[in-house]
Amino acid sequence: MTIYCLPDFKSVVDKLSKKRSYNTIEEQIIEYFFNNSIEDIKSGARLNHSQTEPYIKKRLQGAGGFRMYYLVNIPQEKVYLMFVHPKTGSEGSDNITDASKAKIYKDVLQAIKDKNLFKVKLEDGQLTYNDFNDPD
Repeated sequence: MTIYCLPDFKSVVDKLSKKRSYNTIEEQIIEYFFNNSIEDIKSGARLNHSQTEPYIKKRLQGAGGFRMYYLVNIPQEKVYLMFVHPKTGSEGSDNITDASKAKIYKDVLQAIKDKNLFKVKLEDGQLTYNDFNDPD
């Protein structure tokens, strides 16, 4: 499985991971996306009706944790991390609007087309972000 993210996703994760109350964000991403199969990852609230490329909203770390939005390309075993926000605290919010969800979806489709993504890897227990075209 290959994991990618939008540049904005990386920026948000970098910002949140520096705050004490959100410093588990990378750990939560690693635990969910790097320790589960594509079958497990495709579970969550589907925001579209695609069977092969579901757009998913998922809670990480329970009710007070983080809300993730991502796209799964099941046939190609690719995951595109699109947006994350904490549910509580100074940066927390309950949910994003339907218009925001639609914009994020359009943004990821354009980023895939333009290859304006980071490849997300796990190296020495840390997330790393490489250019889309870097070899594996």
